[in-house]
Amino acid sequence: MPNDLSEVRKKLIMSQSNFSPLSSSNQEKLLTPAEVAALFRVDPKTVTRWAKAGKLTSIRTLGGHRRYKESEVKTLLKSITPAISSNNQGLGSKK
Repeated sequence: MPNDLSEVRKKLIMSQSNFSPLSSSNQEKLLTPAEVAALFRVDPKTVTRWAKAGKLTSIRTLGGHRRYKESEVKTLLKSITPAISSNNQGLGSKK
């Protein structure tokens, strides 16, 4: 019986998780705060602040960790790259 319960639990976790091996080809890649921070050259805590401020959408894992959609991160990066190069300002800058 413990085997049956562990299998049910495993299937439940995989069905709720964004890391399901059954449908991984259909799902978008998710990035950790450290990976996003490396792309923007900021601290991972800054990325978390952006998510809390609504500048970046985060998805929570079952363990409560934040993950970010790669397409959204790349779109944001592209949108601010011209602004940074022309104004030397980032997301947190004030005008």
